[in-house]
Amino acid sequence: MLKNLLQNKGKIVLGLLLVFLLVLIREFETQLFYDPFLAFFKSDYAGQPLPIYEPIPLFLGLLLRYGLNSLLSLALLYVIFEDKDMLQFSGVLFAVFFVVLLLTFFYILSFQNQNYLLLFYVRRFLIQPIFILLFIPGFYYQKHL
Repeated sequence: MLKNLLQNKGKIVLGLLLVFLLVLIREFETQLFYDPFLAFFKSDYAGQPLPIYEPIPLFLGLLLRYGLNSLLSLALLYVIFEDKDMLQFSGVLFAVFFVVLLLTFFYILSFQNQNYLLLFYVRRFLIQPIFILLFIPGFYYQKHL
């Protein structure tokens, strides 16, 4: 096992660097992205009105954050599996999920103002790299069938 670790030390270091970059995005989220819902969902938001937000900057902030998380996630998948077909499939999935989640997010904001829990979870999938937590074990299982 130690021999295997030593042979793959470059992959391990690169994988850890990519994970560290994902952590940095989370750490500096307030400085990097426009998102008035960060403070809203950290507070006791039940019964509170939604914060005032600008739709275009919010969209651009979500796009940038999701895009950065997706690119780093795709790089991590490539480091782990070294499979271009899997990478291409994952990229399509990330794009489809972004469109569906973004449309759902703005629909909830526009028409379901009191459903904060649903808004919280849809937004969570947009701003956090949750899909990588699903893709790695799923692709590992698929590859080792």
